Amino acid sequence: MNKADQVIMGFRNVYNKIVFLNKFKMEEELKEYKSSEVHCIEYIGGNEDCNVTKLAESFYMTRGAISKITKKLIAKGIIKSYQKPENKKEIFFSLTGKGTEVYKIHEKLHQEFRERDKAIFEQVTDEQYDIMLDFVHKYISHLDEEIKKQGVEPLNLNEFE
Repeated sequence: MNKADQVIMGFRNVYNKIVFLNKFKMEEELKEYKSSEVHCIEYIGGNEDCNVTKLAESFYMTRGAISKITKKLIAKGIIKSYQKPENKKEIFFSLTGKGTEVYKIHEKLHQEFRERDKAIFEQVTDEQYDIMLDFVHKYISHLDEEIKKQGVEPLNLNEFE
């Protein structure tokens, strides 16, 4: 296996292990919610004026799939829909009090996971971080170009800046 394949397999292995380790705690704390619902709650809680289109784009899902998720979250009392006075056509979403509680639980769990993994990240030098981040940026740019070839506009999430 060449080094590029080793890196890809390494990313996959790291991702799968993170999911495995986090899954049980997430399911225990947020057992009433599916993963897709929690991700919607997270996105709505962290962004203003969320609508079906923004959610669909951010998760690379269809608007129909997002509509189903948001309807379930409305029925559970987690999110509410609203319209702006100047735009009666578009429907936006925000968290309810109950939704904010779920959002905070999710954020607390992510903080626990960061604390769990802190020891390994403390060993990484700034130079090593710079090299890794440079690679991640290049890879994301490449993937964005491939997404464009599929006729989809990739998201500009700036998660690493």
